[in-house]
Amino acid sequence: NKPAMVGLVIIVFSALISILGANIRPDSTPDANDINSSIARQNPGFTVKMLYYRIDKEVESKNFFQKLFFGGEERVYKHIPFYSYKFEGADVVLEEFTGRKGVSKNYEPQYKKYNIAEVLYPLSIEKEDKYKVNLNGTITYWLLDGTEETKNVQDLRDEIRNNNVKTETFYLGTDKQGRDMLSRLMAGTIISLSVGLISVSISLIIGLLLGAIAGYYRGWVDDIIMWFINMVWSIPGLLLIISLTLFLGKGFTTVFIAVGLVMWVDLARMVRGQVLSIREKEYIEAGKALGFSNGRIIWRHVLPNIMGPVIVISASNFVSAILLEAGLSYLGIGAQIPMASWGAMIEQHQSYITNMDKAYLAILPGLFIIVLVFAFMLLGNGLRDALDVKSTEEISGS
Repeated sequence: NKPAMVGLVIIVFSALISILGANIRPDSTPDANDINSSIARQNPGFTVKMLYYRIDKEVESKNFFQKLFFGGEERVYKHIPFYSYKFEGADVVLEEFTGRKGVSKNYEPQYKKYNIAEVLYPLSIEKEDKYKVNLNGTITYWLLDGTEETKNVQDLRDEIRNNNVKTETFYLGTDKQGRDMLSRLMAGTIISLSVGLISVSISLIIGLLLGAIAGYYRGWVDDIIMWFINMVWSIPGLLLIISLTLFLGKGFTTVFIAVGLVMWVDLARMVRGQVLSIREKEYIEAGKALGFSNGRIIWRHVLPNIMGPVIVISASNFVSAILLEAGLSYLGIGAQIPMASWGAMIEQHQSYITNMDKAYLAILPGLFIIVLVFAFMLLGNGLRDALDVKSTEEISGS
């Protein structure tokens, strides 16, 4: 099934982006939240020169495994965009990036000085004078640990030229807060797949358990469970999710709990119908005659034979979970700032929809949602054909 394989490739690719996390993002900070307001709302392909300015604090270095999934590493350098630079004594002078050069007729360059020792090293925050420029062409500075060092000014200039002046390209531009759009979209993949995976897992546990028990034991047990299922089913799903988020509080954790507690109902009804049919089969009667416990019969003989329909409906629930998370984040009750939820990104940039130059800020996260949802739909259809299960309507009707 070629369409299903296309969907599978997209899902696997998205999963790899999620798993590798900050290791492959241009912005490796947690949640890709490196804000630089001076380069806000720049178009895709935007390129700018950056001065890497050392922050005066120790930052724990993280390895490959610590940057997986939701991991990330705080940057030790502040990235300062500029048009051009020059050296004046022990200072580096930047013509600061304003976005108006070559655009505004009344553009006036703005310059700012930075001491070269401050640019290169984390200096002591306890000393009032962190550095001292000497008459012999050297500079003395004090590091965070109190160590005093003296180096030639020319050597420090060369170090800045070689290591601290870089050119950065933002392939999908920047958002309204100056964050790398590509990195934010990649980080949003983690949110969507995590909510889908955890929500579907919660719905599987509850739906399989209640549906199997109701269908296998029937009688008063079935009546009680079906009454509870119908009661939950009668409540509008979105209203129930919003109520749960208001009760449990806003946040990413609350979202997948709320979505999972809503999606189990359809699964439980389908499982019950399948179990009602299978429990009458000869091999189930043979298991009872051999003295197998009800738990063993359900776990070893009933559930394995209904996994085809379960897998198909789980793929459908995955789609619902992604859309619900995006909707809740758009409404402001899902994943909270600074987490990179696609729904929240659409909400933050919805005012740019009518701006032809900046409409991509809202269109791109929406397009990512569409592609991922479409991939799961293609995979679900392929699984249905491969497993040769009944349609959802026939399953629910049984």
